[in-house]
Amino acid sequence: MSEGSYHHGNLRAALLERAEVVLTESGTAALSLRGLARDLGVSHAAPTRHFRDRQAVLDALVVDGFTALNARLQAAAEGPGPVEQRLAALGQAYVGFAVERAALLQLMFAAKHEARPGGALRELGHRALDIAAALIAEAQQDGTVRTGDPVRLAQVAFSTVHGLATLAVGGLLDDTPLPEATDLALHVLLSGLRAPGRA
Repeated sequence: MSEGSYHHGNLRAALLERAEVVLTESGTAALSLRGLARDLGVSHAAPTRHFRDRQAVLDALVVDGFTALNARLQAAAEGPGPVEQRLAALGQAYVGFAVERAALLQLMFAAKHEARPGGALRELGHRALDIAAALIAEAQQDGTVRTGDPVRLAQVAFSTVHGLATLAVGGLLDDTPLPEATDLALHVLLSGLRAPGRA
């Protein structure tokens, strides 16, 4: 792959795509601009046109990761069907992302934890919770979901689906297929969220 094959900003996307592969296969310690340049067949200087150093690559991965996760969750929240169906879709979307891009999600959470309060990254990182809380608030308005602070209910919901994804990534679901485990977890979660008297 020659350096000349990259134009109109394609090198940046290729660097990030390759960086996520390295992250997934070998962890952050194995990531370097020189290594990415070698893997893509470009000059050692080429990546510095887009990223000043290794940390800049990691920062860009985090931003792209949160952007992709939030887009997936927003699409589920705005999908067709009644609100409870969309809540289930939201949970499935999160589990899917968390399992497919586990190493990236771990990096995203570490960066969010270190982000300064009020910063753009922290705001981007909280967007997923905001999406879930807004959908829960909508469900409360039509009487589907129990009363309570939507943000706190969303945090509990996320703890359920994130815990399931963590078990799946760690190979700890034994013989239970992930789709089956996800359906069961969401059934239990939604039953717990359901307003009293709702079937």
